[in-house]
Amino acid sequence: MLISRLATFSLLVISAGAACGQDFPLRTLRIVTSAVGGSGDLLSRFIAQEIAAPLGQAVIVENRASNIGPEVVTKAPPDGYTLLEGGSAVWLTPLLQDGTPWDALRDFAPVSLVERSPNVLVVHPSLPVKSVLELIALARARPGELNFSTSAPGGSSHLAGELFKLMTGVKIVWVPYKGSAAAAVALMVGEAQLAFSNAGAVMPLFKAGKLRALAITGTRPSLLVPDLPTVSESGLPGFEVESIDAIWMPARTPPAIVRRLNQEIVRVLNRPEVKARLLTMGIEAASSSSEELAALIRSETAKWGKLIREAGIRVN
Repeated sequence: MLISRLATFSLLVISAGAACGQDFPLRTLRIVTSAVGGSGDLLSRFIAQEIAAPLGQAVIVENRASNIGPEVVTKAPPDGYTLLEGGSAVWLTPLLQDGTPWDALRDFAPVSLVERSPNVLVVHPSLPVKSVLELIALARARPGELNFSTSAPGGSSHLAGELFKLMTGVKIVWVPYKGSAAAAVALMVGEAQLAFSNAGAVMPLFKAGKLRALAITGTRPSLLVPDLPTVSESGLPGFEVESIDAIWMPARTPPAIVRRLNQEIVRVLNRPEVKARLLTMGIEAASSSSEELAALIRSETAKWGKLIREAGIRVN
């Protein structure tokens, strides 16, 4: 009798989840993302526009500071109507900052990857280097004299510099700025000599000769900068840093709803014309299953958690 009741209960739960997915959505959805104008904001607005029609509901974008958006989403009902678009701050902030009120692996249901693109190792044109190995040799010859500029502490450009230091043993000085634009300006005017910058942000600068690009930080060719080699194949095997953005929903969101949103987002991002359009915006679109995203975040958390501990990086 007990087994029969448990089986009946399980069928009811499965049926309820399926029905929930079929009925969803019945009202406006919102995507919580970062500040206006960044790649996360652009991606969120593009996705919102493209999935609204097939969902049959409006999808709005709500901009929040990167340290506020995840907390907002963790407090939202797990009903599928609130999504989070975010980058590495979502899973790295708890590793960098004590008292962070969320945990990426505990508090979010992964939906899909939406962007995966490398940073670009760029130097000031006056620096007498034209390859990664020449940069390493120069940094070793001039310990403590070369600065690398970044935007937010703990972001991919900062961690790339710390990983470069760890893997090469060079002494370069981290100089943080308020935003990627300010970090790029600092490099152009010579306050810094190198940076591991977002590809979309610095492409116009090295194409115009204002910066020199040496390599990309991914382990595979990038459609954004197809002519550049990777740092790994340029003399530093195993070096890999990528800018990753993804979509999440609050933990305990019904699996049927997660699957529905994943299907719509993946469908949009896999269209060739969408990939081409996003490339013109400096964004290399990517997609994944929910399970693939969860595995990727576990891997990234382990990798960068180790570096953050070894380098003693903390954010106040």
